[in-house]
Amino acid sequence: MRKLILASASVYRKALLERLGLPFETVSPSVDESRREGETATALVKRLARLKAEAIAPSFSDALIIGSDQCTVIDHTILGKPGGFDRAFKQLKSASGKSVEFHTGLCLLDSVSGRIQVDDITFKVYFRNLSDTQISRYLKQERPFDCAGSFKAERLGIALFSRMQGDDPNALIGLPLIRLVSMLEAVGVDVI
Repeated sequence: MRKLILASASVYRKALLERLGLPFETVSPSVDESRREGETATALVKRLARLKAEAIAPSFSDALIIGSDQCTVIDHTILGKPGGFDRAFKQLKSASGKSVEFHTGLCLLDSVSGRIQVDDITFKVYFRNLSDTQISRYLKQERPFDCAGSFKAERLGIALFSRMQGDDPNALIGLPLIRLVSMLEAVGVDVI
């Protein structure tokens, strides 16, 4: 088995990758995650996922490197991580009663061949109509300030939704495992 590297400091992505039962290391890449002017959600997450994998590739001459990035789109507006209570409150208030699309960029870089696979996996959630009290209570309990969209779907955040739509619920958390398994198989790694 070739060395597998997750180019991320995210505890959420690490926990997801552990589910595949493959040995891996995590390395936190240092990249500018700023959005470029006019950049679409798809272009943004694909570029950043690739950039994260490429940032650590020089340190690993024989590895498969996984990069991932995520953003949220509400009413054609791209949102990132809120960083704090006030911004998270505004994000959830704007999501209340609406459908919200999540874009998760995924990159698998083979440092030997230089082959790069990149994709954008989308997932849509439909938010319940939320009161200010419900939003505040949720934010105080979960503190999802490091999560795109201001919630943790794997925890109490699931109570914010009326329904979900997509091929891989792991994409909502930040690492689309179904697509990752396909990418790994394409470079000769059989997960099962």
